[in-house]
Amino acid sequence: MPDSLHRKHFWTRRKVLGATAGGTTAAALGAFAARAATTSDVSASASPPGDVVGKITVGYQGWFACKGDGAPINAWWHWSPNSAQPPSPSNHTITAWPDVRDYTKTYTTAYANLGNGRAPTVFSSYDQQTVDTHFLWMQQYGIDTAALQRFNPMGGEGPTRDAMTTKVRSAAEKYGRKFYIMYDVTSWTAFQSEIKTDWTNKMKAHTSSTAYAKQNGKPVVCLWGFGFNDPKRNFTPAACLDVVNWFKNQGCYVIGGVPTWWRTGNNDSRAGFSGVYHAFNMISPWMVGRIGNVADSDNFYNVATVPDLAECAKTGIDYQPCVVPGDVGERQRAHGDFMWRQFYNVTRAGSQGIYIAMYDEYNEGNQIAKTAESQSWIPTGSGLLGLDEDGTACSSDYYLRLTGDGGRMLKGQLAVTATRPTTPFVTGTSAGLPAVATITLRSRANNKFVTAENAGTSALIANRDAAGGWERFDRLDVGGGKIALRARANGRIVSADSAGAAALISNRVAINAWETFKLVTNADGTVSLLADANGRYVTAAGAGASPLIASSTTIGQSEKFDLATV
Repeated sequence: MPDSLHRKHFWTRRKVLGATAGGTTAAALGAFAARAATTSDVSASASPPGDVVGKITVGYQGWFACKGDGAPINAWWHWSPNSAQPPSPSNHTITAWPDVRDYTKTYTTAYANLGNGRAPTVFSSYDQQTVDTHFLWMQQYGIDTAALQRFNPMGGEGPTRDAMTTKVRSAAEKYGRKFYIMYDVTSWTAFQSEIKTDWTNKMKAHTSSTAYAKQNGKPVVCLWGFGFNDPKRNFTPAACLDVVNWFKNQGCYVIGGVPTWWRTGNNDSRAGFSGVYHAFNMISPWMVGRIGNVADSDNFYNVATVPDLAECAKTGIDYQPCVVPGDVGERQRAHGDFMWRQFYNVTRAGSQGIYIAMYDEYNEGNQIAKTAESQSWIPTGSGLLGLDEDGTACSSDYYLRLTGDGGRMLKGQLAVTATRPTTPFVTGTSAGLPAVATITLRSRANNKFVTAENAGTSALIANRDAAGGWERFDRLDVGGGKIALRARANGRIVSADSAGAAALISNRVAINAWETFKLVTNADGTVSLLADANGRYVTAAGAGASPLIASSTTIGQSEKFDLATV
């Protein structure tokens, strides 16, 4: 593999460009169509709702690897500029630290321990469990589609990127999400011929998957980078138009990841590309590095979004604007206000879909995937910031939740509003407490782990042999020796439902009496949970065969749990 591919994240789009100025219900589709027809007089969609029109799409890099993970690239890929060595304060390409509590396998770095004393570990995208976790989050937070980034696969990165496509396909099928290939032509000098070969010989086969995104009955492909006015994309209009038309002739619905000023043809756009831009089925202008606060977003609504939509409506092109959460390291996020303003502006304009940049881009700090919420979850001395950088505590999943609500607004399931509905922490008394620890509970009744079954939609039950994401809970200390448990499966608080008469379930957004438990430490080192709801102990009923319920007046084997911090 060329060493240049792993020295800094030189592929990064913002650094190069910054100098320039699942299924949806029929009711939801109808709501989207009604909203699109009334929100703006220029919002008529060229296409009906599908897997990208009317949907939230996230850019998915999938480009992190670690030594020892089995990836062909065999490097600390995108973690370190010197990819032969683990990331450290003097050898890193990331600007934000991932929250790794939901991963079952991680890799130790050369950073100091986290602020809470935990080991400084990171994930590998090459582990199927990592990709499964990412797509589980997409399912849990209502994200419809993932655009899998595919840079030039003809060099040393190729085998790893090929494998990542298979892993993404598997995860998308497992969790009912959609995915499509998003080619990035950055520095790909022979793209005109090689991109056709790659599609024909490798990527086209994935369109047979039930999870591969279709729009207007056609497999979706995105071509990102045509027309950008910078040295790494010094391509002719003729070469680019040839590729666009080739994919359309293959029966594909083709999205163009285009310059911000594609319509006016100035600033970041090369001359002569208007014909290329208008050949796409959907236009998705780039936004990272272009705006950094609410005022910028409002300005772009007037000077770019609304006139862009008018141009697309006139020429029969679908429009998918880019929404960014903001760079954590540059303190842009404003605890969600920046991102929500963009959701509001592109939705009220009548956009046909939304592209989130990005899902897992910890290099540039604009990821929405779970991120360290405070210095307690960041290596000491690293200089990295948490999601609370502006003084407002935010849960690690906050931007996933925010994206979910943005999708609901796009689809007409939530009224178009400039007021951010998503709180930085789960709402309610004490529900926003930072986690003291992330724990597992294993029942002494059957030596099985307690799980928030079906991503938290079913009752808690002790039936798992191993602890994954559904088997992990944030322990929240509410005072007086009492705790609450927040399921990492869905971010909801565990409740002894119906005053303890029903099984425990993680379905609450507030902490009240039914959601608090006294943590009792037994003589043998196990713990028991005494429910405030009814003054009874939580039991793994039926020796673990039935859901957990607060029904016991004494502590026996079925009321004992091994508590472990993970």
